[in-house]
This record gives sequence, C-alpha cells and structure tokens, in this order.
Amino acid sequence: MYNISYKYKRFLFLLIKLVLLIGAFYFIYQKLVRNQLFSFAELQQQLSILFSENFWTFIILLLFTDVNWLLEIYKWKLLATVEKQIAFFEAYQQSLASLTASIITPNRIGEYGAKALYFKKKSRKKIVLLNFIGNMSQLAATTFFGLIGLLFLITNYAIKIPDLNVEKLLLLITIISLLYFFSIKFGIIKTVKIYLNKIVTFLKQLPKNLYIKIISLAFLRYLIFSHQFYFLLKIFDVETDYLVLINLIFCVYFIASIIPSLSIFDLVIKGSVAVLIFSLIELNELTVVTITTIMWLLNFAVPALLGSIFVINFKFTDIK
Repeated sequence: MYNISYKYKRFLFLLIKLVLLIGAFYFIYQKLVRNQLFSFAELQQQLSILFSENFWTFIILLLFTDVNWLLEIYKWKLLATVEKQIAFFEAYQQSLASLTASIITPNRIGEYGAKALYFKKKSRKKIVLLNFIGNMSQLAATTFFGLIGLLFLITNYAIKIPDLNVEKLLLLITIISLLYFFSIKFGIIKTVKIYLNKIVTFLKQLPKNLYIKIISLAFLRYLIFSHQFYFLLKIFDVETDYLVLINLIFCVYFIASIIPSLSIFDLVIKGSVAVLIFSLIELNELTVVTITTIMWLLNFAVPALLGSIFVINFKFTDIK
C-alpha cells in the first residue's frame, strides 16, 4: 500500500511539473507568435533592425537584465536566510523556478507556493510571509515612483480625471458593510484578527536593517529596469527629454501594476498601457509595443524558460 501510494504521488507530482512546463512554453509561444498588439513578423523585423546594426546594444540590454535579476535573487536570499541559510545559487533556482510555476496564476500568486515547497513543512508559512515582504517592497518602489510620474502627468498634461460615480460608490460601501456584518456574525473577523496578530508578531521580530536592505534593493531594481526601458527608447531615436520619458515610464509600470491579471497577459497589459501613456508625446505605437515586448522577453520570458530547468529537476522532499 505504501509503495503504491508513494509511486502515485511521484507520478502525480511529475505530471504537475510537466503541466507547468508545457503551460509556460505554450503561453510564451502564444504571446510571441499570436501577439494581440502586433504580428510576429513585425517583431522579427524590428529586432533584426535593432540588433544587426549594433551588437553591443544587445550586450548592454542583457547586462540590464542580469543586474535586475541578480538584485531580485539577492533580495530573496536575504529574506529566505531569516528562516534557513541558503546559498546564492539556491536563491537563483528558487526565484526562477517560482517565476515559471507562477506563469498561469493571477498576479503571479503561485510564486508563494512554489518557493515554499523548497522548505520544510514547518517553515512554509514563514516563507510565504517573507516572500510577501519582498513583493510588497517592490510594489512600494513601483507606487513611490508611479505617484511621482502621475503628479508629473497631471501637472504637465491635460489629463481628464473621471467623474465620481455616486451610485457605484454607494453600492460598493453597501457591499463592504454587508461583508463586514456577516464576517462578524460568523466569527470570521475574530479568526482573521488572530492570524493578523501572529503575522504582526513575526514581522516585528525581523531586524530593522533587513527591512532597510530589502527596500533599498527593491528601489535599486526598479531604477534598473525602468532605465532599461529608457535605454530602449533612446535606441529607437526617441528625442524627448529624459525627465518626460522617465516619468511616463513610471506611470506605465504603476498603472500596469494595479490592474489584476494573469502573468500571461502581462505583455498585453503593459503594452496597452504604454501605448496609451506614450500617446501623450505622440510616440509611434509600433515603437512602444516593440520596446514593451523586448522588456517582457528579457525580464520575464527568458528567465521563465531558464526556470523551467529547475522546475523539472525539483524534488519534493515531503512526497513520502
């Protein structure tokens, strides 16, 4: 009975890994070949023109990507070490494998579970919280610079702010009030408070210098990939001033970050938001979409494909 159960679990786990890999490859293929924003032939033509003229352009873009991910991996290493000392290569494996595993989940939520599986069962709740800190630090950087970008846009461009819909606001307030009432009635609020107290206690125990390091790495990482975007704009001969371009980039990332979505639609969302934002300076749509696609390829698709190697080699220690 034990052997049958063990073999069944191993087969099931292998099947899950294969589904994740096939899903990752399929969705990346779909985004490239059946891009909703422009054709694969147009992308090939743009990339050919860009990289055939200057090989060093490609090298510099790869350096941006390497630094971006090295900072993310080091950030995860610092966080994971709170629970268990891990080597940099282990953090590298966990970061890329979790990216691959999360590709078909809303807002990459699958990353939490994927990273937790690398640790013993008793440590997994803390690992999820530590990963949450890392993601929230990155969101904090995106929000900080995004608000600066939005302020710049409102100050310098005729941005129409949508009128407040009173009926929808009242409906939202009513729904929230009903949810709160039923949560109290069925004891959900009390349970949530207990878990929140445990989370707060755990967070308070973490050293302050860890938070400083994590937020610093998140801000530095944000500046790296936003300037990678800026570098691409300059390669495509966009002559607009630095201050204008960088603030538009800040807005693109901020607006895209607050739109709930599956990771597989990340390219379409960022591309659409970028087209809308850069239309303020009348930038060619094909140029904008090409740049967002290159950014997606370098910072998401390629790391996800690399992560597939670690997914297939992953061994679940608790399988027995």
